[in-house]
Amino acid sequence: MYAQWIREGKLTPSSDWNKDRKIKFTLQDPCQLVRKTLGDPVAEEMRYVVKKVVGEENFIDMTPNKSNNFCCGGGGGFLQSGFQEQRRAYGQTKANQILATNATYCITPCHNCHAQVHDISTVNDHAWETVHLWTLLNLSLGILGPNERAYLGEDLKEVDVFHPESAM
Repeated sequence: MYAQWIREGKLTPSSDWNKDRKIKFTLQDPCQLVRKTLGDPVAEEMRYVVKKVVGEENFIDMTPNKSNNFCCGGGGGFLQSGFQEQRRAYGQTKANQILATNATYCITPCHNCHAQVHDISTVNDHAWETVHLWTLLNLSLGILGPNERAYLGEDLKEVDVFHPESAM
C-alpha cells in the first residue's frame, strides 16, 4: 500500500535527509510476505518505497534477493522457541548476507525479521543497525516523533526532530 500511496501522491516521502549523509541501507525480504505468498511483485514494491525513502543511490540489494532471499531464521515461532543458540546459528547465513552488502542499516518490514536481524547483529558486534520500514518512511515524511527512534542509530536519532525548546 505504501508504494501505491506514494504513486498517488497520498504519501510524499523525501530522501533529502540522506543526500549528504549517504547512509547505506539493505532490505530483508520477509518469508511470509515475499517467498510464501505475494512473491517478486511485492518485493519490487518494497524496493520502490525504500528507494523513495533513503535515495536510490543509498540502497544496496542483498544477493540473492526477492523470492530467492534467505530466511532470517526468526519466523515460524523460532524466536519464542527457546533455542537461541540454534536460531542464531541458522541466522548466521542471513548475517553473512547482510555483512556482504556493507550497509549500515538493514530494513525489516516484518516484526519477526526485525527481532531476529537485530539479535544477530548483536552476535556480530552490532555490525549493522536494524530498522523497520515504517520507521524510515515516517522519518522521510518528517513525522517520526522523538519517542519512536529506539532502533535508529546515533547517526539518525536527531534527523528532522523538532525540539520546541529550541524554537524559543
